[in-house]
Amino acid sequence: MLRGPPRLLKVSVAPVAALAVALLSSLSRCSLLEPDDPAASALSPYFGTKTRYEDANPGLLPDPEAPRRDPELLEDACTPVQLVALIRHGTRYPTAKQIRKLRQLHGLLQARPSGDGRAGPAGGRDLGAALADWPLWYADWMDGQLVEKGRQDMRQLALRLASLFPALFSLENYGRLRLVTSSKHRCVDSGAAFLQGLWEHYHPGLPPPDVADMECGPPRINDKLMRFFDHCEKFLTEVEKNATALYHVEAFKTGPEMQNILKKVAATLQVPVNNLNADLIQVAFFTCSFDLAIKGVKSPWCDVFDIDDAKVLEYLNDLKQYWKRGYGYTINSRSSCTLFQDIFQHLDKAIEQKQRTLEVLL
Repeated sequence: MLRGPPRLLKVSVAPVAALAVALLSSLSRCSLLEPDDPAASALSPYFGTKTRYEDANPGLLPDPEAPRRDPELLEDACTPVQLVALIRHGTRYPTAKQIRKLRQLHGLLQARPSGDGRAGPAGGRDLGAALADWPLWYADWMDGQLVEKGRQDMRQLALRLASLFPALFSLENYGRLRLVTSSKHRCVDSGAAFLQGLWEHYHPGLPPPDVADMECGPPRINDKLMRFFDHCEKFLTEVEKNATALYHVEAFKTGPEMQNILKKVAATLQVPVNNLNADLIQVAFFTCSFDLAIKGVKSPWCDVFDIDDAKVLEYLNDLKQYWKRGYGYTINSRSSCTLFQDIFQHLDKAIEQKQRTLEVLL
């Protein structure tokens, strides 16, 4: 499931009906359906926030720019007058921290003794040898930056929304669009790509200008609104900087489920189990997802794990998000009140404007 709102998109237009629509979007709906995609991994449903959007919503594969109207959301009798979309950034590189862990794991594989001759899924060689030779193309400079696939994600999302809400995204309203982002480079770049997608909608076939030259202007950075958790002292004290806040996560890392995976992976890769830990296992699992999302490649890292392993690793990731960002501590949700207050204030304003318009007409 996609969590963590890096960016807020607001489109405010003159009210034309009595309905204000709020769209809280994480680009796609979750689904465990396997898409008709030869690069798709059977592990894809368990990657959490690292899942390709087209794996979460296979409907994106045949036509990623086509809107999909939900009849329960938009009845024929309703006309939207405002759209507030809370959107996650597009596909990104691993963080520098994840890349360093992957480099550490890759070094263990390269330093291990020669395999014992057991055949593996990579051309008759053992899997550890295949991974030792597998190109380690990630570099520290990538550090969570948006990739080209992520820019495509955002451009296509813009095209879908513009087609789904043509009145709101009309060319005359383009200059009234307001896009707010955090200062994270992947979020700023996602916002710019979204605006480029809208330009393509209005001017098909023409290359988009620099975002700074667009009528609506570049995304506005507001970390206090979009990274509210970084500005909540109680959250920082009780959760973010509290060494014991994630003790449930640490306990699970050393529990029997994770230890079984450690032993299994150590045997598969033919490395000492003492050289592995839960963090290295998790980065190996996510490397499968990054290779798949960024390059569309099912790499040998995907062959290290089976579905049962994936379920355990998905639980580990969900457990961390539960205690650090989810329902584990009350302050986690309360810290978001500033953002949701801002959203509802804009929706209330749209309704008030509509009511005043009706009064004038009467």
